[in-house]
Amino acid sequence: MEIQRDEHGKNGAFFIEEDGEWVAELTYIKSGAGEITIDHTEVDPKLREKGIGKDLVEAAVKFARENKLRVNPVCTFAKKVIEDTPELQDSH
Repeated sequence: MEIQRDEHGKNGAFFIEEDGEWVAELTYIKSGAGEITIDHTEVDPKLREKGIGKDLVEAAVKFARENKLRVNPVCTFAKKVIEDTPELQDSH
């Protein structure tokens, strides 16, 4: 499953598409100079417990690092993944 990114203005998403539908997504807002706010993560129930949500958070952090952006995780899932994963903690 390939993680893709879509961005329009200040709003963006990392997502996985299957048969033309998004089956997993992490949405963010460019919330200020040098920052993105992760506000929502959702994975289709049939794909849960496979680490896909964590993969989406990692993709967002990688994107932020590549673009020298700070991550503000207001989504409780993303916040927990970052708090529980030491190699992601420098992003916020």
